[in-house]
Amino acid sequence: MTTRIFIDGAAGTTGLEIRERLAGRSEFELIVLDDAQRKDVDARKQALTEAEVAILCLPDDAAREAVALASGSDTRIIDASSAHRVAQGWAYGFPELTGRDAIASAQYVANPGCYPTGFLALVGPLVKAGLLPADWPYTVNAVSGYSGGGNALIGRFAEESDIAFRAYGLSLGHKHLPEMQQTIGLAHPPVFSPSVVHAHRGMVVDVPLPLSAMTGATSAAFLEGELTGFYEDSEIVTVRKASDLPSELLLREGATAWDGMDLYVYDSGDGSQARLVAVLDNLGKGASGAAIQNLNIMCGLPETTGLALAR
Repeated sequence: MTTRIFIDGAAGTTGLEIRERLAGRSEFELIVLDDAQRKDVDARKQALTEAEVAILCLPDDAAREAVALASGSDTRIIDASSAHRVAQGWAYGFPELTGRDAIASAQYVANPGCYPTGFLALVGPLVKAGLLPADWPYTVNAVSGYSGGGNALIGRFAEESDIAFRAYGLSLGHKHLPEMQQTIGLAHPPVFSPSVVHAHRGMVVDVPLPLSAMTGATSAAFLEGELTGFYEDSEIVTVRKASDLPSELLLREGATAWDGMDLYVYDSGDGSQARLVAVLDNLGKGASGAAIQNLNIMCGLPETTGLALAR
């Protein structure tokens, strides 16, 4: 028996990847609108209400409109935008943190943002375990491939081929901050420094920790041990051992799709400082791969089905 799927926004970067990943899977039947129908409200509403699961790959306002169009139906929704990530009635679609049962039973699932995925994977388990304080003003330094900015940013990098690095969000107040703070109950929003490099895909999220100044914080070894135990059953998230940490972390311009995530704990040696680092694909575990993982869980399938986990 197949599940009917409608991808609203299938022409965008995330939507295209999801559509390509689902096209060859016999468990799903895709409802596809042609170019004229994609912007027709009545056609979208019909597709949204006929689908068993709709995946929204839209700007925030359009995602809210899609949810309204599907209102009153039994359609289950995965929203890849940031419109519903801290909204009541929505499960936060990070199975490793939220719990698979919560996603399996939810009608509405909000896909995490790519940057928050790295940050929360690192800090969330440690705050919940009491190994890091919830009232610390965390700093997040992160770099992403330009595909995270959608077609507009992809076009800018193509036109301005001499640009290697863009720092943005310099006025603070980035839209990812509410989910980074509220999902794990932090007292303060992190100071978030995002940037983009001349690579299509890939992401590094770096959280520096001045352990000696943090009340209640413990050693880097304890942090690594807690993360290792927390993710020990995951086929998607891997905590790299302290004995096997690389001296460099690289993003490559020609990287292929990858749906895993690697976590690293770097220690200053004297115990006073640590760096928590997550490496992922902004279009994989940071977007399309996470949507597929959540879809699998919602449909009662093995959660890694169709995911690209080899490197």
